[in-house]
Amino acid sequence: MSKVVIIGAGAMGSAFAVPCADNSNEVYLVGSYLEDKVIEEINSNKNFHPILECQLPETVKVIKFSEFDEEIKKNIDLIVVGVSSKGIEWIGEELSKFYNHSTNILLLTKGLAVIDNNFETLAEKLNKILEKKNIKSAKISAVGGPCLASGLANRINSSVVLANENLDIVKKIGSIISTKYYSTEYSDDLMGVEVCAATKNIYSMLIGASEGLSSENQNDEIKNKYYLNTAASLVYKAVLEMKNLTKKLNGKPDTAYGLAGLGDLHVSSAGGRNSKMGFYLGIGHTFKDAKAKFMKEITVEGADLAFAIGPKILKEFDKKEFPLLLSMIECICNNEKLKIDWK
Repeated sequence: MSKVVIIGAGAMGSAFAVPCADNSNEVYLVGSYLEDKVIEEINSNKNFHPILECQLPETVKVIKFSEFDEEIKKNIDLIVVGVSSKGIEWIGEELSKFYNHSTNILLLTKGLAVIDNNFETLAEKLNKILEKKNIKSAKISAVGGPCLASGLANRINSSVVLANENLDIVKKIGSIISTKYYSTEYSDDLMGVEVCAATKNIYSMLIGASEGLSSENQNDEIKNKYYLNTAASLVYKAVLEMKNLTKKLNGKPDTAYGLAGLGDLHVSSAGGRNSKMGFYLGIGHTFKDAKAKFMKEITVEGADLAFAIGPKILKEFDKKEFPLLLSMIECICNNEKLKIDWK
């Protein structure tokens, strides 16, 4: 039995507690400093999670961050980071206070950052934060793949890929978290997995827009019936761009065809927040208009990523090489209506 601490009680962090508990581990689900009310609600309802709308295993200990005391911080085998990309600085600061090199860190958080005018993964960003606190060579891995939180929480068969340049590290993590319904593959392409896992949020918005983009002349009824031709074309073009982008950022191009690329793109495009935002953009709304009218309190990860890396991409990338990526970033960052060149 291993000791697993998951920090972040949102949908995915909480869902991740299910296979960890089912694999007979000692599991703590720790809310961030912003999640006290959620933690209180879960505890008052015998581990029923209000976002996932299902029961977490009774063996999962659900606590506030203020209750994450020194005793719990001892002898942790796996720390799972489930905070938003905006919370990486905060979690890095907190981890630096107690992290030791016998502990593995697994990032559920997806994203890319621009640091010192270079693209960096969140694993690299977290590592730099820890290095500034004199913690060298932290064992940070990432997970990618087609795994929606609600499905995982309900023990639906799911597959993910764990990435670290040292395969022994992710194989050890896999032995802790894998179950009959939650299977793990392993990759030494940490950069490629993180690039695909992050950018699929932007591309899934684009595929979500496919109904609106399917025709300039047909009425809404016809487009609703027959837009799948357009969706399929966008999926192909999106995966091709993800492959080229992965290569450009020094990852392995074939990672785009795996679980973190094509697999994750498929499930994200089929539904979810990014795809939903894409629908509104596809029918002619600007990003600010759609956010204010339809998704005011909802985080759209693809949009957050576009704002984080968009200025550098718009300045340095060739639209002929990445037409979909730049079209979506222009739409979001410049608050323009979404347009795709089909030539």
